[in-house]
Amino acid sequence: MAVTLPEAGARRRSRAARLVFLAATCLFALVFTGLGLWQIERRTWKLDLIARVEARIHAPPVAAPGPAEWQGVDAAKDEYRRVALQGRYLDAPETLTMAVTERGPGFWVLAPLRSDAGFTVLVNRGFVPDDRRGPEERRKVAGEEARVVGLLRLSEPGGGFLRTNDPSAGRWYSRDVAAIAQARGLAEVAPYFVDADAATEPGPLPQGGMTQVSFRNTHLVYALTWFCLALMSAGAAVFLALGQRARSWREG
Repeated sequence: MAVTLPEAGARRRSRAARLVFLAATCLFALVFTGLGLWQIERRTWKLDLIARVEARIHAPPVAAPGPAEWQGVDAAKDEYRRVALQGRYLDAPETLTMAVTERGPGFWVLAPLRSDAGFTVLVNRGFVPDDRRGPEERRKVAGEEARVVGLLRLSEPGGGFLRTNDPSAGRWYSRDVAAIAQARGLAEVAPYFVDADAATEPGPLPQGGMTQVSFRNTHLVYALTWFCLALMSAGAAVFLALGQRARSWREG
């Protein structure tokens, strides 16, 4: 049977469309495979980070970094490092920053401590619940000599809980060291704070040792999702290729 020109044109357009879909499914398969491999790399990095942090929080405490080391303090090598410092708590107001913990909502209590080495560190003494935030509810430390052991934490600038810190109103949603130091008139303050451990602040209020060390690790789930999409795309490509071959054989 003779094929008319309109029929031949329609077949060419249909074949071209199938080839475009075939190329697209092959491209999707490659892209999804690449994303899956990237998630595997991210998972390896995350597991290494978790292992390093676990080693830090259980290691013997080292001296808290002094001014000569501040410029080199960063998250990669210092976050959650167990440190110790000796000094005297300053006679200055404590700063309460919003917290959500396993014990419910409340506040972290930050107090400035002047170390014997001559610099000031904000010490997160621990947690107080929302209904017991008053200074009369917790042990007074102003002017007290103390040895603090805890975890080094980096400053949290700006705010948290989707809200911005408001120093003038005394509303703090994150532990922004620089902003707190400025609001309290503190000088030579370390660019980090220290979460006191339960031995340093046994409670009942504030309760130390409540640092939540957790890392979201869903990279394997994402990797499997991308690999499944890659397999589906590859399957669609094979289906289109076989269909195109069968049509070419029939038409030939």
